[in-house]
Formats: sequence, structure tokens, C-alpha cells
Amino acid sequence: MRIIKSISIIVAIMAMPALAQKGITQEQLNKYRNACELSPSERALNNAVAVNGLKVLATSANNAAYDTHFSNEVKSKGITNQQKSGRCWLFTGLNVMRSKVISKYNMGSFSFSQNYCFFYDQLEKSNLFLQSIIDNASKPMDDRLVEWLFKNPISDGGQFTGISDLIMKYGLVPSDVMPETFTSNNTSDYAKVISLKLREDGLALRKMAANGAKEKELLAKKDEMMAFVYKILVRCFGMPPQKFTWTLKDSKGNPVTTKEYTPQSFYKEYVNLDLHNDYVMFMNDPTRPFYRTYQIDLDRHTYDGKNWTYVNLPMEDIKSMAIKSIKDSTMMYLSCDVGKELNPKNGFEDAGNYNYADLLGTEFLMDKKERIMTFASGSSHAMTLMAVDLDATGKPVKWMVENSWGEDYGYNGHIIMTDSWFDEYVFRLVVNKKYIPQNILDMSKQKPTMLPAWDPMFTPEK
Repeated sequence: MRIIKSISIIVAIMAMPALAQKGITQEQLNKYRNACELSPSERALNNAVAVNGLKVLATSANNAAYDTHFSNEVKSKGITNQQKSGRCWLFTGLNVMRSKVISKYNMGSFSFSQNYCFFYDQLEKSNLFLQSIIDNASKPMDDRLVEWLFKNPISDGGQFTGISDLIMKYGLVPSDVMPETFTSNNTSDYAKVISLKLREDGLALRKMAANGAKEKELLAKKDEMMAFVYKILVRCFGMPPQKFTWTLKDSKGNPVTTKEYTPQSFYKEYVNLDLHNDYVMFMNDPTRPFYRTYQIDLDRHTYDGKNWTYVNLPMEDIKSMAIKSIKDSTMMYLSCDVGKELNPKNGFEDAGNYNYADLLGTEFLMDKKERIMTFASGSSHAMTLMAVDLDATGKPVKWMVENSWGEDYGYNGHIIMTDSWFDEYVFRLVVNKKYIPQNILDMSKQKPTMLPAWDPMFTPEK
């Protein structure tokens, strides 16, 4: 038997070279090296890349200057700065609303408190995680959903359903009522600590459930955990006000009225929008059929809130609604793959900003659908769409957004996008219902196709 077994092993080893050839052989290495015999000009190019990097040498000189005129622009005052945090979604949503408030009350530079909203965002997301752990406690640790929950216990990123659910529940306060803290502007250390604590709490709840704890006991334990989370949030972000006195001032700084408010009464007086029902989110995702409604499971900021639901549309339909909104002086929540072809010096985004193909002697041929499918592109950042430049025929030439990276970034705190870039890298737009054609509005009422929490389109904007 040993002889037969040894012969079998020898035969198996003799068959291995065919498999080994799938790795890189010395012969192939020699071939690769021989193919890199360089001319003097190619050696000079290699030296230039080594010293300066790819991006510098790929920069297209012809795109250094661009036109900053826009035929249609919503006016605003003041550029916000999310600093070292992933709260672009929050800044964007609040910037959409503040432009209307500034215009209506003839105010100077004004902003809502991002810190106030973020406090409750983190509180609600903590509860969403812990309650989801309880809801799925009977599933094994390697279950896809349980694994996803522990990988993503909390985030400072988000999207528009966070805006609607949080503000409709907790209201708003001005930024000077609950100003930023060091931690709200620099969230990385806090995020590590709160994530670690939530994962620890999640395991404790699962152990209780495995040992036979009833739902009432699990909820009581979760309540203890949430009380400690609240304490951490107060330490990092301050105590959110329940009442406050605030003076409205005009654009010259003159006081107009002084009143006492609750966050809910302040929102009702100055904004008073039904964010749950007055807005629809649209997506341009060519990997899925258009004119259908989708929903992503657990893609929400509050346990009792709404999952992110969107209508998937061709870009031409999205741009048509965007133009109507801008012409009516109404900004919109937009998200895109902001880092693609962005010139950080001037805030200009165009597919021709960088020519890596010529620099490297190759081609990059994937379209938007293929980039999404291969995870080469996806929505990464939210900004406030505020301007479009239309040609004589009414077609868009370029677009402009108000960003939240400070006034020194890009074009005075803004980013300008060519229309061709807009087609390729813009993904989401949230539009008020009054700018939406009835046939598209009806689509938003369809029963949505449910997508799992780990769907690539879940990616929170930061």
C-alpha cells in the first residue's frame, strides 16, 4: 500500500509544472525586462515620473484656465468647513436649507449647527446598531448581515435620509447656539473609540441572548449601554440645548427679533419643510434598470426612520430637474465621485484634466457602468448643487457646487464640473417634488426592490 501511495504522490508532483506555469516564471521575467529597453527620451520620462510623480506629469496644461461665468446661479453667503470629519452629507443638507433662510430673512452669513445634528446622528446610529444586533441575535456570527453589522457599527458618513429623519425628529439650532468642538471637527479618534465600545456591547447582547435572555432583558441592557453612549457624546460634542434664546439679525448685523425657541420650534419657524414627503432621491446607476425604485436595507440613520429609497434614472432626466430647480433659486443635495479628475488647486473637474494614457502609453476604456461593477468608481462625497451654465440651445455646459472644505479650497470654496464630467461621475441628486414631472414622481411610489445592506451603492458620503 505504501508503494502504491508513493507512486501516486510522484505522479501528482510530475503533474504540477503545468499549474506552476500560471505563476510568474524566470523566462517571463526576462521577457518583461527585455521589453523595457528604453530609448533616451523614455529614460528621461522615467526620471521625470520618479522625481515628480504621475499626477504632476499627467496634468493637462490646456485645462489650467476655465470660465467661471454661470447663466443660472443660486446665491448664498459663506462657505462651511467640515474639516477632518466625514460629515459632508450633513453640511450639504443644511446648506440646501440655509440658502433659502438667508434669502427670505435678508441675513448675512448664517449656518445651522452641524454639531447639534451630528450629536443625535451618532446617538441614533448607536441605537440602530445595538437594536439590529438584538434583532439578529439568533443568527451565527458568520451570517452575512451579522458580519456586516460588526464591520459597520457606526460612521460619521451618511446620506439624505439622515438629514430628513434627524431634522424632522430633533429640529435645528443656529451654529452659535451649539458650536463645533475639536472632536466634531476631528472625528477619527472618537470614531475608533465609539466603534470599539459598540462592538463590545454588541457581543455582550449576543451572549445574553445565547444564554436565554428575554427581549425585555435585552432592551433593558441596551438602554444601559445607550446611556453610556450619550455620556460619551456629551463629553465629545457638548450637551444639546432643549431651549435657547436667539436674535435674528439682518445682512448689516442689525437685530430684528429676539425669541426663545426649542430646536423644533426654530425649525418650524425658519424652514418648515416636510423633508420626508417633499423630496425624492434619484440615482444614476447604469448597472441596474432605469425607471425603477430601489431601497437599501438598514441604510438609514435612525432605527425608526426610513431606509434610503431612490428612483434610478438616466442622467438626462436628472439634469432636467436640476436645471428647473436652479432656475427657481433652489439648491439641491448632490453626491459624486469627487476625487476623479479633480484639480485641487482650482476646483475644476473635467475628464481631460489628467492624461495618464499618453504618459503611460496605454488606454483606459471603462465606461461608468464598468467602473461601478469593478468598484473603480462610486459616490464618495456630497455637495450642494447651486449653478448651471446653459448654452444658447439650453443645454448645460458646466455646473457648480458649494463645497464644505473651506473657502480656500478650489474656486472660492466651490467646485466647477464640466457637463461631460457630470455625466460620468455624478450619482445622486435629491430634488423637491415641485420640480419633478408627474410620471417620474409616480415611479417613486412603486414598491421598491430591496437591496442588501452591503450593496455597493450603500457607501456613505464623507
